[in-house]
Amino acid sequence: MEESINPTINIGPVTFDLTLTALTLLSVALIFGFIYWASRNMTVKPKGKQNVLEYLYDFVVGFTEPNVGSRYMKDYSLFYLCLFLFMVIANNLGLMAKLQTTDGTNLWTSPTANLQFDLALSFGIILMTHIEGIRRRGIKKYLKAYITPGFMTPMNILEEFTNFLSLALRVFGNIFAGEVMASLLITLSHQALYWYPVAFGANLAWTAFSVFISCIQAYVFTMLSSMYLGNKINDGEE
Repeated sequence: MEESINPTINIGPVTFDLTLTALTLLSVALIFGFIYWASRNMTVKPKGKQNVLEYLYDFVVGFTEPNVGSRYMKDYSLFYLCLFLFMVIANNLGLMAKLQTTDGTNLWTSPTANLQFDLALSFGIILMTHIEGIRRRGIKKYLKAYITPGFMTPMNILEEFTNFLSLALRVFGNIFAGEVMASLLITLSHQALYWYPVAFGANLAWTAFSVFISCIQAYVFTMLSSMYLGNKINDGEE
């Protein structure tokens, strides 16, 4: 597989990956467009596009509410709906097309196939859980959970670090592997004409399997995010 690079731009000391930025914005725009379209002219008796939106909302609430708790779910339900939709789209974009210039510059990829992107996304989720934990419970009760009992303090701190890493690495490993395999199958189809039917059929099967795995990873990422939040805002209140 040929090595590819993403175009970048430097603004001061910060380097922006243009491919990741563009496809992240595309994912956000698709979510906004879908929700805006599906929520227009809503009726008491849902039908058509409203049914789809309400099904997705109920589905996300169904697997996140046991973690967050019914007391707070209303405050976070839309966040987790958008997070789930974002992960579904961002995980699958790279499977839909492959765009490269002749010099190997990559113009299309799944944002979540990039480790730095996944680490930043995971860091944002973990940071949000800490902020909400302090906001809901107060700084004293929040910190008390880390030092009670005292001998567990190092393990509690280590747990936060492993949560951060596992959330990112799980997504990256699955999505990156899916795109690498798809690229290898495309390369195989270019080797000789008699390889094309084999590579085409294998690529169709692999793409279908990768879409399934990508959706599972979106589900797992959203569920774990809600679990981490629930642990921060509910401990000591039940």
